[in-house]
Amino acid sequence: MTDAQQTADATVPPSEQPSGPAPTPLLAPREGVPPVTADQAGLAEVVRSFAAGSGPVAVDAERASGYRYGQRAYLVQLRRRGAGTALIDPVGCPDLSALGEALAADEWVLHAASQDLPCLRDIGMVPTRLFDTELAGRLAGFARVGLGVMVENVLGFALEKGHSAVDWSSRPLPEPWLRYAALDVELLVDLREALEEELRSQGKLEWALEEFAAIAAAPPPPPRKDPWRRTSGMHKVRRRRQLAVVRELWTARDEVARRRDLSPGKVLSDAAIVNAAQAMPSDIRELAALQGFGHRMGRRQLQQWQAAVDRARELEDDRLPQPGQASSGPPPPRTWADKDPVAAARLSAARAAITARAEELVLPQENLLTPDTVRRVCWQPPAERTEHAVGQALRNLGAREWQIEQTAGLLVKALAAQP
Repeated sequence: MTDAQQTADATVPPSEQPSGPAPTPLLAPREGVPPVTADQAGLAEVVRSFAAGSGPVAVDAERASGYRYGQRAYLVQLRRRGAGTALIDPVGCPDLSALGEALAADEWVLHAASQDLPCLRDIGMVPTRLFDTELAGRLAGFARVGLGVMVENVLGFALEKGHSAVDWSSRPLPEPWLRYAALDVELLVDLREALEEELRSQGKLEWALEEFAAIAAAPPPPPRKDPWRRTSGMHKVRRRRQLAVVRELWTARDEVARRRDLSPGKVLSDAAIVNAAQAMPSDIRELAALQGFGHRMGRRQLQQWQAAVDRARELEDDRLPQPGQASSGPPPPRTWADKDPVAAARLSAARAAITARAEELVLPQENLLTPDTVRRVCWQPPAERTEHAVGQALRNLGAREWQIEQTAGLLVKALAAQP
């Protein structure tokens, strides 16, 4: 659950108010830490056991973010009634499609599903139905929705902490890490059942089910265009030739990171890339003097980075990247007052209305309706300012029916706003 320890600001529901005794430490799985499944014979037994189990299947995955290239899964954890807990090593068992197929008709319970689904998909595990306990917590109005906090506040147990950011690509995996991983799915189905009841009592269960269905049905995202533009510190780089240096260094770093199976940040930091773009060194001596290209870097490494800088230097002007990335959406809201004061007034009114409704419903504003959706409707509203037309516009932008029901009428009024 490496990337899933996130929080959302919302009003705290009564069920989250601190009361009663301190949480009970959960130090080990009920049946103990299972052995790691790392071969085909063991995987076949897991498939048989979990196919014969009953009820929802708790699923989690551990990655090696910050250590290895990409978002590959290095451990998959499952738990199901009648099957117990399984820990599977995707290095030894890189194809889990048989397991995915055996569980295809069942509900999978994940925490922050969008974090784990890409790496699970890569190894053949794709759910058709799911329950996301993090998203359920957000919709129920919990202020903090990390797994440990949710288990503590909802179920009264304190999970072991401390191994979320370790290098899960290490082999063999230490027993304390495996215990931590097993505990991540130990109470996931229990949490799911408690949250379902909470959502039902708040009248939000159908909303959650719509959200879960949308996540399960969503196709894999397309490759990001110009990923080098996400280099941290890019705002310091202004000139087009400097942008070309960032692009060339980012691309060279990515090739090295992919080849060596290392996190790109371990090959060369974003800060070093930006420093080189700003300084435009003419040789490796000048490059070596920059922060991020210190004395520990060998001459061969310096030469490859300087070669990237030189490629950017030699580019024809018409091949230099543009300062801004082309966008199909509306301009930044800060420019609306100058570009279109009427649209700016619509956006201000819409934001206020959506915020107020989210507070009434006790859920985060972005879960009621994404800020991007609000901006797009306000910048280019439908020709007819009716609930039906606005609802269809929202639907075309990916809004769910419950969101349309809650916000279309508010947006109709906001779209009539004048400066």
